[in-house]
Amino acid sequence: MGTVVESANQGAVSLPTNKKVTVIFVLGGPGSGKGTQCANIVEHFGYTHLSAGDLLRAEIKSGSENGTMISNMIKEGKIVPSEVTIKLLQRAIQENGNDKFLIDGFPRNEENRAAFELVTGIEPEFVLFFDCPEAEMEKRLLGRNQGREDDNIETIKKRFNVYMESSLPVIEHYNSKGKVRKIDAVKPVGEVFEAVKAVFAPSNEKVAA
Repeated sequence: MGTVVESANQGAVSLPTNKKVTVIFVLGGPGSGKGTQCANIVEHFGYTHLSAGDLLRAEIKSGSENGTMISNMIKEGKIVPSEVTIKLLQRAIQENGNDKFLIDGFPRNEENRAAFELVTGIEPEFVLFFDCPEAEMEKRLLGRNQGREDDNIETIKKRFNVYMESSLPVIEHYNSKGKVRKIDAVKPVGEVFEAVKAVFAPSNEKVAA
């Protein structure tokens, strides 16, 4: 029986050297509103939204051996090995005609970050960080009814703990390079998007000029 990494490597696609892409990492705790804002960015600025979580869930749904292992890890609140998520992201970038991508919910830790840059040769243009207090995120997650089995209080607590321990060092790393664009995610959705637009508009105008 192959390991989760071996399964992920079967049929793996490397990025062609001639495909130059712009990648923006979108980070923030569970319930910080990342998905909603990514949809707005896609609509207004023409990016393709790749959610690490959605790609993993699609793999689980496929019923593959890889998907079963991913499912068990998520239930236990563990982080899926970097190679697995990177291969899924790589395949999605490769198969898409666009060259501008929002990668949502990844990298989840320093090891993810280093592995992504090493494997893909891509460093993000910047990191969009949705800053939201734990109490607010918890309230939002418990209030939404999306039928996700990882939206119960026990798993939510685990996800917060994993996020705090693992994701914040990634934000600190990019902050030290001047690449973090921090957004106050407590405000209403419309106001949050106004702040997001201010981050994207300058670079968008340069492209159009």
